[in-house]
Amino acid sequence: MSALRIAAFVSMTTAAALSLGACAAKGGSAWAENGHAADIPAATPAGKAVSCIPITQIRESRVRDDWTIDFRTGGDTWYRNSLPNRCGSLGFERAFSYSTSLSQLCNVDIITVFRNGGGPTGPLGSCGLGMFQPVKLAKEAKK
Repeated sequence: MSALRIAAFVSMTTAAALSLGACAAKGGSAWAENGHAADIPAATPAGKAVSCIPITQIRESRVRDDWTIDFRTGGDTWYRNSLPNRCGSLGFERAFSYSTSLSQLCNVDIITVFRNGGGPTGPLGSCGLGMFQPVKLAKEAKK
């Protein structure tokens, strides 16, 4: 393995290990061909969309499909991020990382999808985030 490949592998491995990303357990979503899941909980807007949320307040993230991530912050506030473009494999893998020099995660930031489970590890692709819409989520059906 060349020195350049080793450096790239170490860099990717370090980024994955140190990433501030989040993941959720795989669910039993019914998928449409366009990457939208049929069983995403309804979300009622609860205020004006914001461009950033503080990283220190993010408690959880739930990947809903290739287009949608819900972030829970302190105080049980949820923000739905509807990605401007489909993020292939995000809904299936439900694992991503991000890197930012700011103390906030913003709509101009890029997430990187990672394999969640067996097989080769490493990034599968990168996608841009959208605005963070505060929402009240409908109760999820028990599976």
